[in-house]
Amino acid sequence: MSPEPTAQQTRPADAALNTGLGRVLLFVYGVFALSASARAIVQIITKFSDAPVAYLLSGLAGLVYIAATIGLAIGGERGRRIALTSCSIELLGVLVVGTLSLADKGNFPDATVWSDYGSGYGYVPLVLPFIGLWWIWRHRPKNTPMS
Repeated sequence: MSPEPTAQQTRPADAALNTGLGRVLLFVYGVFALSASARAIVQIITKFSDAPVAYLLSGLAGLVYIAATIGLAIGGERGRRIALTSCSIELLGVLVVGTLSLADKGNFPDATVWSDYGSGYGYVPLVLPFIGLWWIWRHRPKNTPMS
């Protein structure tokens, strides 16, 4: 008779995405989705001509955070792909925009979420995609059967 599988063996990998640290990560992404989107909407509506590139980049950041939040929330293969793509775009965005905003302040007369590597948000935008990507990788489905 074979031994009974443990709860860890029977639980799908993405079930853990929304537990413990996964819930905290989902909450933080949700807060950033709301704050970045709201900030971008207000900036675009009220003073778009002052810094159009910065405000459009804030809008892009908001959309990326929304997508990451949705991906982490729905889980499964589709959610995992959405979250993986979003976190990857987020990492690339914060590195590129962070570098450009430091190298050429003239093109960034107003800050974006990703300016100066997210310094206006306590560098959370720089750290968050690393944590998100690690979390997605850590809870990826295993292709090999459990023994």
